[in-house]
Amino acid sequence: MTHHNIAIIGAGLGGLTLARVLHTHGIEAAVFELDASPTARTQGGMLDLHEETGQAALRAAGLFEGFRALVHEGGDAMRILDKFATVQHEDEKHDGTRPEISRGDLRDLLLSSLPDGMIRWGSKVVAVERRNDRFEVELADGSRFSADLLVGADGAWSKVRPLVSAAEPSYSGLSFVELNLLDAANRHPESLALAGHGMMFALGEQKGFLSHLETDGKLHVYVALLAPADWAEGVETKADVLAHFEDWDESLRALIADADGPLVLRPIHALPIGHRWDRVPGVTLLGDAAHLMSPFAGEGANLAMIDGAELAAAIAANPGDLDAALTTYEQALFPRSEAAAALSALGLDLCFAPDAPTGLVEMMAGYHAA
Repeated sequence: MTHHNIAIIGAGLGGLTLARVLHTHGIEAAVFELDASPTARTQGGMLDLHEETGQAALRAAGLFEGFRALVHEGGDAMRILDKFATVQHEDEKHDGTRPEISRGDLRDLLLSSLPDGMIRWGSKVVAVERRNDRFEVELADGSRFSADLLVGADGAWSKVRPLVSAAEPSYSGLSFVELNLLDAANRHPESLALAGHGMMFALGEQKGFLSHLETDGKLHVYVALLAPADWAEGVETKADVLAHFEDWDESLRALIADADGPLVLRPIHALPIGHRWDRVPGVTLLGDAAHLMSPFAGEGANLAMIDGAELAAAIAANPGDLDAALTTYEQALFPRSEAAAALSALGLDLCFAPDAPTGLVEMMAGYHAA
């Protein structure tokens, strides 16, 4: 087999899936990650993995059984409330086709499947340039390396994306305030009773709450508001957030008032729906670098993982012809990403419409009637 020098920028779920599936085909790659170690920062909340994307990627990676052992049973339940905390839709009986797993557990599963030394931790990319038919990458420590194939798996603000596309993420109009209620069963039983053991949406008036019980027992809450891009500049305390929910039910307001630890402000950005690029030899993108979207289709991690698995399969199927591999990969990537991004934008509009949660409730009822 022809040996290519493959550099993957970013050790998120997509980059790790790519590295793992390449490894199962006997193809080595180096992964460059700016975090200093696997535990440098928390990995976010729960993910539901879809059969045709995230689960398919784990099967390709030979990790499906390991994944099943880590599933959060019952985590795929859903509850939709209005601003008065009245339950408008409840579904405790999911069919198990989209099992939930902690993002951290899933990343650890992928990390443990890779040979020691494959990931270069503490490698922050500061510049990339083309030198003849290869790319040269400069890291923050001044070191440089070159690659036959450079894969941008480096997220929303990708350093690799400008090599193929001038597109940049734009603010979606929605901002999250992320907060946690720790040890919910013991310390916040009323909030746990309200939110349930799966996903909760409490929506109305173009704002609301999204919560999920995590495997470590904390209730992970996103307070969401349609707001100007500079809205977060005036938000420093719980009181600043509570001011937006003055006439909401006290049980929902308590999710803010009783939160433990810091508030984390997260403006939601997205790339244009249908983002694509002309074929550039020796470079491609996956995951958020390729198709950043809002979380309202539940597709971000799933798409990143199937991107990684399919790119690896294309490379393995085209030994000696990277351009053919990238063409095959991108021809499937673009329409898949476009469809998911359109769904994501629709989901955001549905959840934060003036009459919410009506549209979301009707959509869920339609799923169950189908």
